[in-house]
Formats: sequence, C-alpha cells, structure tokens
Amino acid sequence: MKKLLRDTLRSSWFQRAVGFLAAEWLRLVWLTNRFTFEPGGKDALYERIEAQLPAIFAFWHGQHFLTPFIKTKETHRAKVLISLHRDGEFNAIAAERLGIGTIRGSGDHGSAFHRKGGVGAFKEMVRALDDNYNVALTADVPKRSRVAGLGIIMLARESGRPIMPFAMATSRYIQLDNWDRTTINLPFGRGVVMGVEEVHVPPDADAETMEQCRLKLEEVLNEATRRAYAAVGRPEGAKRG
Repeated sequence: MKKLLRDTLRSSWFQRAVGFLAAEWLRLVWLTNRFTFEPGGKDALYERIEAQLPAIFAFWHGQHFLTPFIKTKETHRAKVLISLHRDGEFNAIAAERLGIGTIRGSGDHGSAFHRKGGVGAFKEMVRALDDNYNVALTADVPKRSRVAGLGIIMLARESGRPIMPFAMATSRYIQLDNWDRTTINLPFGRGVVMGVEEVHVPPDADAETMEQCRLKLEEVLNEATRRAYAAVGRPEGAKRG
C-alpha cells in the first residue's frame, strides 16, 4: 500500500492533476475576492515598482500562493524559484499554468546547497534578471519560518537588482499548524496586496553589510505581513475560514 501511494504521488498524471486543480482554485480565489493595493492604491504601487524592474520579489514561505496574480501585464515577465522536492512539482505545474516561468533548485545556502541544485538555480536567477525577467522567491529557507536567509541577499548583490518585499492576504483563509504557517486562501472575501520599502544590497557589500541587509529584509517582510492581515481585518494566526 505504501509503495502504491508513493508511486501515485510521483506519477506525472497525478502531479499534473494536482497542479491544474491548485491553479484553478487560486484563480477562483483571486477573482472572487475584492483586492486593494497598498500603500497608495494600485496605480501608485505599480508606478513605483515598474520604475525599478526587473526586480527580486520576496515573500514568506506559506504566504505565496496568490503571488502569480500580481503579474498584470505581458511586460511583467517573471520566473519563480521552486524546490526540487516532490511538492515542488505541484507548485511548478500550477505556476506555469498561471503564466509564471520556473527555476528549479534550492534558495538555501546551507550544507545541502549543491545537492539540491542551488548553484545552478542561483546562476539561472542571475541570468533571468539580466534578461529582464523578474525573479520571485521565498526569503526564508525551509524549516526556519520568518527568518530571512542570505541566498536572496547574495542574489541582489550579484545582480544589482532591488529586493521588493510584499505580502498578500485575504479576509477568509485557513492557516495550517506547520513550520511555515501555510495559508490556504478562500474565495468570496476581501484581499490586499501590500508593498513596502525596497531593500538594496550594495555590489561591494561585505559580510557585515549583508547581514544588515538580511535583517532589514526580515523586518520589512514581517511589517508587510502584519499590515496585510490588519488591512483585511484578520489577525494572523486565526484558523477559521
């Protein structure tokens, strides 16, 4: 039985089906929630962002499922970093169905960086930014929720592109009791896209400066998340729908 379950989870037909259903669920959530854009409204937020593209878009693990929908124009070309883990296959299929390119590998710069395809993924992200693609990735690394890793800081230093932290929240959601507080957004409510100040990493940043940038990114991402949930009238952590 275990082998049958494992083989099913790894099968391409099952992964495609889950990815398809996930994408269409997210599309339903996006279309049935009344979204606002902060600060300053959609036009002001996008005007500020578009002046600095291509950029590195950062968000927390478990809070990222609606992020494909911030791409509102064909010129907003984007790729997202997705892990090589089996769960990543579902996410990759869903992202590509929603018009987002994928880069497969690890954003962690720990001991498993080489084994998890981190080096190749890092180089591909740099090339994507050079080719005028925006790159999106989670700032925190697996099992260390809401602690920004150095990988995204290194990417900003190498590419010379700004990091744009943001958060998205809906008034109706379910939050799982797991390491990254995965949020399953629900339809028929209110939503917000919350942008905050950018983080710039100097090209000659030393270890101390990079650590300061990492802490700054952590601070502004937490602030964006707090403000996003406050804007929809739901304190983060509530699990009711």
